[in-house]
Order: sequence, then C-alpha cells, then structure tokens
Amino acid sequence: MHPNTVELAGDITVIDDRIADALLTILKRKDLSGKLRARAAITMGPVLEYVDMDGFDDPEDVSISKEMFHKIQNTFHTLYQDLTVPKYVRRRVLEASVRAPQNWHHEAIRWAFSSNDPDWRLTAVFSMRWVRGFNDQILQALESDDPDIYYQGVCAAGNWTLDGAWSHVSKLVKGRVSDKRLLLAAIEAIANIRPREAAMLLLDLTDDEDDDIVEAAHEALVIAEGFVDFDEDV
Repeated sequence: MHPNTVELAGDITVIDDRIADALLTILKRKDLSGKLRARAAITMGPVLEYVDMDGFDDPEDVSISKEMFHKIQNTFHTLYQDLTVPKYVRRRVLEASVRAPQNWHHEAIRWAFSSNDPDWRLTAVFSMRWVRGFNDQILQALESDDPDIYYQGVCAAGNWTLDGAWSHVSKLVKGRVSDKRLLLAAIEAIANIRPREAAMLLLDLTDDEDDDIVEAAHEALVIAEGFVDFDEDV
C-alpha cells in the first residue's frame, strides 16, 4: 500500500478486511517509519468506532468482518504493551483503539494521565473522550496550561455532558475565545452540557462574521432546541 493512500484507506466506505489487513501489516513492520506506522493505526480508528456502535446484526452494513474487528483490537493491545515499539506509535495505537473501548483502556489511560510526559498526558485526555469514568481527570485537564490538553478536555467534557465543566466552556463562548478550534469545541460542548442555558449564547453566535462559527452554532442549537421553546424568553 502506497504511503499516500494509508489515510484514505480508513474511510469506512473504503476499508474492508483486505485493506485493514494491509494496514495492520504496515503497523507491525519495524523497518517502516514511526510516522507511517502511526498513521496506519489512526486510520483504523473510525471503522472501529462505527462497528462498535452498530455491531454485526446486519453484516451487509459493516465494512469489516467480526474476525477482522477483533484482530485489529488484539493487534492494538499487543503493540501498546510492547515497550520496544516507538512511543509515537504506541500513543497512536491507544488513541485509535479507544474508539471501541475495552477493559484494558482504563489502566492505560490512568497511567498515561499520571505520567510526567506531556505527550502521554495529551493522549490520555484525548482518549477520555471515548472511555467513561474519568470525570475528575477531565476537570483537571481544564486547569491545564497546555493548550492541546485543555482543548481535548473541552471535547471530553462536552461528550460526557460534564456539568462541572460548564463554567469553563461557557466562558469560552461568552468571550468568543480567539482560538477558533477551541471555540468550535466549546460551542458543541455547551449544547451538550446545559442545552437550555446554552440556547441564548448560541443564538448570539448565529450572526457571527465567521461562517464556520455560524454553522457550528446552528448545529448546536439543533441539540438544544428540544429543551427550549424559542418563542419564550430564555
């Protein structure tokens, strides 16, 4: 498989058992660059998440077989445990594998978050978006001075509707934080955490000059509208 096709191969409309097997081969090859191996791992994340959510009740709707699904999971676990595998690759293996959570992820995330290595801490907070049970750690991430860890904390807080994060994420929206990526994450988060209170903040953003922000606000309002009657004062 040509390196430039690795990322495309992860599209759930493209990937099948044959392509997944080729990606696993790339991931396991020690003679290849860490960057390429890591990309092969991340490429398989979306299909793991899709299959984990939809299951195998209708095989025609699933792009990979049940056997391949478990093969990917087992390979990821084995490579994560292998300390001879480069750190960058192990991090991406963990980040991809959490898209279909397994029991071993809890210990891996706890270890990574407690590490003094900021790269591993970033991987841990990213992984908390998919794995339950880390509310306290997510709130700690929202106190981080590291902008990447903070951003992932906002994403995780929104995904798990973490009410304790409301003051953080609502402040970002009210102040229209200049970091656009962070603002977009906060817009989605407030709609998930407190839909009713988020409605007015979101309405204020629908006239923003930035089309991406306007689109994000409208999408977030769709989440909130079930909780608020917009004909009444909010």
